[in-house]
Amino acid sequence: MTTVPMPADRPATEEQARAVQDALRGRVVLDEPGPPPGTGRVTGVDVAYDDERDLVAAAAVTLDAATLEVVAEATAVGRVSFPYVPGLLAFREIPTVLAALDSLSGPPGLVVCDGYGLAHPRRFGLASHLGVLTGLPTVGVAKNPFTFAYDDPARQRGSASPLLAGDEEVGRALRTRDAVKPVFVSVGHRVNLDNACAHTLALTPRYRLPETTRRADALCRRALQEATIRHSPTSRYPES
Repeated sequence: MTTVPMPADRPATEEQARAVQDALRGRVVLDEPGPPPGTGRVTGVDVAYDDERDLVAAAAVTLDAATLEVVAEATAVGRVSFPYVPGLLAFREIPTVLAALDSLSGPPGLVVCDGYGLAHPRRFGLASHLGVLTGLPTVGVAKNPFTFAYDDPARQRGSASPLLAGDEEVGRALRTRDAVKPVFVSVGHRVNLDNACAHTLALTPRYRLPETTRRADALCRRALQEATIRHSPTSRYPES
């Protein structure tokens, strides 16, 4: 587990954070298809918080895209570096997520975020932010549609409908299990929407959520629990 220092260049205000988003948003690449689904490596990232102790834990879990077997994993723990502000959540997560990705033993390949890319009020969610900073192809797969509208897809797995901001398609509602609530897929960086949906279906052979997300979620929760024990006043272990 990597311990992450507080970023020295973190935005101090909401206005500064939005300015960073504005500066980086123009670097998002939308005209690349991305890696073929089911090939190479695919990495899930997720975070967990302990607000009482001001801790955030991130996990990165790399799978073989063909077999969905784990080939590498890493975690990182740090202090929460930005307050909770809707639309600016990436600033709370990016430092530890980057540290976890950097600690992987091999290349991550496509990165799947538990969150949003273009499906974001400023069209620059975590998946886009992470993709621009790393140069990696990224996809956002969220559990809910945020503030966007959609028609319910047909009940069969693989059915999809546009996720809309007015007339603009910012993602898709995608059915990954028959008759189960869809997930909400959006482009992050260097992947088109058709391939983002195809990757999501390849990663959901049994469950609603991608295997990348399921495994990263479990790992970051374990990492947070371990960090919480270390930071407990009654712990036998010194703080790191």
